[in-house]
Amino acid sequence: MTELDRDLLTANHWGTYRVDVDDGRVTGLRDFEQDGDPSPIGHGIIDVLEGPTRITAPMVRKSWLEGGPGTAGEKRGEDDFVAVSWEEANRLVAGELDRVRREHGNEAIYAGSYGWASAGRFHHAQSQLKRFLNCIGGYTDSKNTYSFAAAEVVVPRVLGTFRGHLDRSTSWETIATDCDLFVAFGGVPLKNGQISPGGVGAHVQKAGLTTARKAGVDFVNVSPIRSDLLDTVEANWLALRPGTDVALMLALAHVLVSEGLQDQAFLDRYTVGFDRFAAYVRGETDGIAKTPDWAAEICEIPAETLRDLARRMATSRTMISVAWALTRQDHGEQPFWTAITLAAMLGRIGLPGAGIGFGYSAMNNTGLARRPMHYASFPQGRNPVKSFIPVARVTEMLESPGAPFDYDGERHSYPDIRLVWWAGGNPFHHHQDLNRMRKAWAKPETIIVNEWCWNALARHADIVLPCTTALERADIAMSPKDPFLVSMDKAIDPVGQARDDHEIFRGIAAQMGVEAAFTEGRSAEEWRRWLWDVSRQQAAREGVELPDWQAFQRDGWFKVPAPEAPTVMMDAFRADPEANPLATPSGRIEIYSETIAGFGYGDCPGHPAWMEPAEWLGKAEPDQLHMISNQPHNKLHSQLDHGSVSQAHRPKGVEPVTMHPDDAAARGLSEGQIVRIHNARGACRAELRLSDTIRPGVIQIATGTWYDPDGDTCLAGNPNTLTLDKGTSSLAQGPIAHSCLVKVEAAEAG
Repeated sequence: MTELDRDLLTANHWGTYRVDVDDGRVTGLRDFEQDGDPSPIGHGIIDVLEGPTRITAPMVRKSWLEGGPGTAGEKRGEDDFVAVSWEEANRLVAGELDRVRREHGNEAIYAGSYGWASAGRFHHAQSQLKRFLNCIGGYTDSKNTYSFAAAEVVVPRVLGTFRGHLDRSTSWETIATDCDLFVAFGGVPLKNGQISPGGVGAHVQKAGLTTARKAGVDFVNVSPIRSDLLDTVEANWLALRPGTDVALMLALAHVLVSEGLQDQAFLDRYTVGFDRFAAYVRGETDGIAKTPDWAAEICEIPAETLRDLARRMATSRTMISVAWALTRQDHGEQPFWTAITLAAMLGRIGLPGAGIGFGYSAMNNTGLARRPMHYASFPQGRNPVKSFIPVARVTEMLESPGAPFDYDGERHSYPDIRLVWWAGGNPFHHHQDLNRMRKAWAKPETIIVNEWCWNALARHADIVLPCTTALERADIAMSPKDPFLVSMDKAIDPVGQARDDHEIFRGIAAQMGVEAAFTEGRSAEEWRRWLWDVSRQQAAREGVELPDWQAFQRDGWFKVPAPEAPTVMMDAFRADPEANPLATPSGRIEIYSETIAGFGYGDCPGHPAWMEPAEWLGKAEPDQLHMISNQPHNKLHSQLDHGSVSQAHRPKGVEPVTMHPDDAAARGLSEGQIVRIHNARGACRAELRLSDTIRPGVIQIATGTWYDPDGDTCLAGNPNTLTLDKGTSSLAQGPIAHSCLVKVEAAEAG
């Protein structure tokens, strides 16, 4: 390790830290001095860098090693593992890749690898894996994200792009100075805002909220959970039934239409199709007027409350924020489309402090004042294989090779996957209906995993390649979503025989004769220098001077100057829609999409619409509750679930579940009791916490607990044993974890 005349630094998706090392071991992390609201998550890694959960050598599942590919897939998760040398591991992996390519073609290799492994620009596990596989002929890929797949498909049809607007979210500064009313569908959950892909220098979400409130902005929290908005902003809490946001929005639209409060001039100039949507809202197309009285029965929010909110929104400078979680429910395309339409009716899109926002505090970068930058990334090369799946359709792909599926107006077929390779993620966290997925997971002939700890993914693999953590390798945190660039120093040597992902793939590439194509003759250090030099050139073209490599290493971090003016989403479009058209067929906001209508999907019509979810309280049995499985506050997804920060919130070894006291009393349950949450798909155990901050009829349990199955029950409390594995619609095929009904009872002892 290079000696530096400064404290060591590291960065990850939840923060930046100074690293203390003594005698070759990390003894502590100190919060970055530039961060006024640091996240505690990172501290959880210290006690698990070594120990029983660490994978310290290449491991092969015993049945696979003895019987070869395809042996006893049903024993994944139960079989013992055998340690092998790196030479043997490289030989086994290379031989299996050659066999699958020769017998089935590269389409039979699935490299989903969805995840948040490292904040480093170079040691990005997905990029390393996909570059390697492209060197040997490609792989089947996935499209979109579990976070907001439905929005990724529908919003470009409505606004021309989704991520383009997401990256230019109206900044908190102008919300504080120009917004009157902030209506948050799904709230503004600060726990989610701890993270940002590629690194966080300073957390801004709490300051953004509190500054806006002090400036006089009023907040409305439309969510079944009151804590989805900070108590100190004194939000008006509308505790609607989960999954009914669209019905509520349609009622607001009805008030605007029936009372002539819509901004017709804005609609005429900037949108197309409003007349067809208005006819639907009035009930002219289906005989059902979407009045507040109609919505009140669905949402269980008083009709007069909805009328008052609509009138207030029409007479205020209003920002509508829709949480990403709203897309993760049945018909998840509809909440964002309806919210965009409602914002267009108010006529505030493109104005400072108002309009539409996609998930404030979903991540730290939403609303963060930052200069748009473009940095180099580790090049993946070209994938010649054209087959893909929507990211959340893993189980169906493994269950039904060759079966057709719809996606964004086209018909495709699931590939016949024989080999799965996962690096940098954990499908046993992200995916729904884990008991069903586990059965499908037994079908591939070989599953290879790059992992550093014995989580559920590693335990359900055939070949496990031990990789390093960010503290055991050098890298650069260089995200266009954050102004801080950080030198990620190598603090300690790799634990055991662990290797970084680049070295893992370099070794296999050498075994397969493609090492030169994979490395281009560069060492890992030379690749990092290349990334910095290319990024420095790009930054110069954008008017930002980054320090040279030596100065960057000397100082350890650099902050890109803030933009001169606050960011306002879609301001250029509003200023001149002819000169700055949207990338839609009309160049305008498509309230009615002829394109989507032309697909003929019965579950996604050509305009925003209310459709009953597959599971919701409107169809619940008397003893059923609606389960919300949201993001955890003490880890990023499932990362560091085994660490001290996460474990401190689980004194009884199971995930907490929050329930309203009235629901607990009706079931004879009490605070601190271990309960069994169950439905036809499975069950999990959890520790009961009672609170009146959740509406009756709803329970909340965080995702991220490591899946620990005993039959169909997760002993540790993973709620994805219960969630429904179904696509949002034929359009996007996104996940619908939040459309989930369950029952809760006292757990048996043991």
